Amino acid sequence: MESNDSEVKKECCGQCTGNNVEPRSKLHSYNWLADVPGGYNDFEIVEVAFKNTRKGFYKNSSHIPLQIGDMVAVEANPGHDIGRVSMVGKLVKLQMKRANLRPDLEILRVFRKAKQSDLERYEEAKSKEVDTMIRSRKIAEDLKLNMKIGDVEYQGDGNKAIFYYIADERVDFRQLIKVLAEVFKVRIEMKQIGARQEAGRIGGIGPCGRPLCCSSWMSNFVSVATSAARYQDISLNPQKLAGQCAKLKCCMNFEIDSYVEAVKQLPERNVVLETKDNLYYHFKTDIFKREITYSTDKNIAANLVVLSAERVFEVMALNKNGVKPDKLNIDSDERQREYSMYGDIIGQDSVTRFDKNKKKKNKNRNNRDRHNFDKNDGVSDEQQVEGENKSEKRRNHDKSQRNSWNNNRRSKGENRNGNDSRNVANNEKNEQSTPRTDEHNA
Repeated sequence: MESNDSEVKKECCGQCTGNNVEPRSKLHSYNWLADVPGGYNDFEIVEVAFKNTRKGFYKNSSHIPLQIGDMVAVEANPGHDIGRVSMVGKLVKLQMKRANLRPDLEILRVFRKAKQSDLERYEEAKSKEVDTMIRSRKIAEDLKLNMKIGDVEYQGDGNKAIFYYIADERVDFRQLIKVLAEVFKVRIEMKQIGARQEAGRIGGIGPCGRPLCCSSWMSNFVSVATSAARYQDISLNPQKLAGQCAKLKCCMNFEIDSYVEAVKQLPERNVVLETKDNLYYHFKTDIFKREITYSTDKNIAANLVVLSAERVFEVMALNKNGVKPDKLNIDSDERQREYSMYGDIIGQDSVTRFDKNKKKKNKNRNNRDRHNFDKNDGVSDEQQVEGENKSEKRRNHDKSQRNSWNNNRRSKGENRNGNDSRNVANNEKNEQSTPRTDEHNA
């Protein structure tokens, strides 16, 4: 079933009417409350999506059973408009709270599900949009207006057209509206958009080789400042920082929070490190490697020294206590010596620490046998006999010491037994001299 649904979605144009097919468009919202039982569809307001990023909230006062993906005819001023239901149920209430709508805002109604005649009229109006945009651009050029019409959107019934334009300065387009109304015989509405919104409507391929984020999934645009480039240590080159809209790239804001958190764990850049020879100033920082480069000159790269963040904190602590180290960086041999002395004291980092002793015994035994074999190899007979005599004398000496030790131990045992026997005799004598309590009482 999943494969069939995916094939249908690929062929879908984004304005399908089937209940089982949910188009994956830029304004797609995942229905994460769909399987929650009870009261899910009680909220009577639904969210309807139109062309590109335009959305609206409409009241389903007639209680029409609507699902995500249904094409509906909604109230407009004047006439009606055609859109697709993008969200239903309690999610709409959360979305309205996020949009910060005014309490006194008048919410328009949902008339009905779109009929076949409504869809035909809607498609006919959409087919006029490109020609209308080209002709309106020529009219604006003839009127010598400093503006650019980027897109045109017709209402579902064809009685109204929205012209989206870009302008750097204030534009007096009253004469333009009159001319457009006479030419196209519809109600005209002018709406100014920014460069990012225009790039999202037109689309394109970014320098990363992927479709523009503003045309594929972004619907809310946040201002991008040059401080985002400074936090990420990106060179302030306008040609590299600007996107196809001639504004700073939106993707510079994607990872800025991670960079800000990482910078908080690094030393401050205005700290000066002191040694016995020089003063070192901050030159550059590698946030990913947590390495800081210091220079002996504030303005140019001179006698550069690359330090880890931990080493910088150590030098800062020493300078705070009035101590100046001989040099900033620690050699690799010293670091290895420090690790071998203090890094693994009990050997807990070794995976084979439990079978280390057993291997060591076998290894020592094999080494001892090999040593004895190598020692006897190449020795003359007289030297070998002399060595055997010495070993026999050593064995006899060890045997005599062992016998004397056993005799001393045996003598101590006999003394202990004699003392025990005397103690037993004394106890029997005391028992005979002492009358029993029952006889004395008798």
